[in-house]
Amino acid sequence: MEPSSAPAHRQHVPWHRLLLAVSLLSFWNLPTTAQITIESVPFNVAEGSDVLLLVHNATENILDYSWYRGERAENTQLIASYRVDLQVNTTGPAHSSREIIYPNGSLLFQKVTQNDTGYYTLLVTKNDLQTENLVAQPSIRASKTTVTEHKDHMALTCLTNYDTGISISWLFNGQSLLLTERMELSQDNSTLTTGPVRREDAGDYQCEVSNLVSSSKSDPSRVDVICEYPSSPSMSPTLSLHMYSHPNSLFANICVDYLFPP
Repeated sequence: MEPSSAPAHRQHVPWHRLLLAVSLLSFWNLPTTAQITIESVPFNVAEGSDVLLLVHNATENILDYSWYRGERAENTQLIASYRVDLQVNTTGPAHSSREIIYPNGSLLFQKVTQNDTGYYTLLVTKNDLQTENLVAQPSIRASKTTVTEHKDHMALTCLTNYDTGISISWLFNGQSLLLTERMELSQDNSTLTTGPVRREDAGDYQCEVSNLVSSSKSDPSRVDVICEYPSSPSMSPTLSLHMYSHPNSLFANICVDYLFPP
């Protein structure tokens, strides 16, 4: 989970003979009645004694407790961490072999020394992700698969089995679709409307649905563009055939232009 930017909460714990200041850094908003606090047990400690930084009011859905030396949660200053769901503790570069972290996040210092004087930061990570299922492959419904240039409009709809909890994006010839001024997406991105179509709109369209844990693409939906230019009844046109190939596509767009003699 990526931490959000909530205000830091700091609590200072005075010691007799040895000053140990504890900074509590919490990455989500807590109700004031349930704010995490840290208690020094015992409150006054002499050098060579043990002291426990006891964590109170830890809420549910805690994923990880991590203790750092200093006022910031820097990896190089990690003392120890405890992963609640795995019931595993890990020591870091700042661990001196005298610190023990407990499943409730509390940290025990054994035989404290003057070198232990300073600030300590507790980083608490909350696991608030909901269970997500793998998304099923979507499909595309097209209003037309063969359209006439400068005349027709087309609508492509991404069909899924989900109403919420997913995001939808579109691809054109295997690449992310770049919207033009003639294209419009519905509010939920499920329907792509284009019009009037042009020859460059011919190609393979796909939609991709995704949630927090997976994504899936539809099969390509091919759109062909017919290029028609009406001739003058009083003149005999000369036909000119143009082939427009498309990268990553198995077809070509065919346009027939009517050329009139001067």
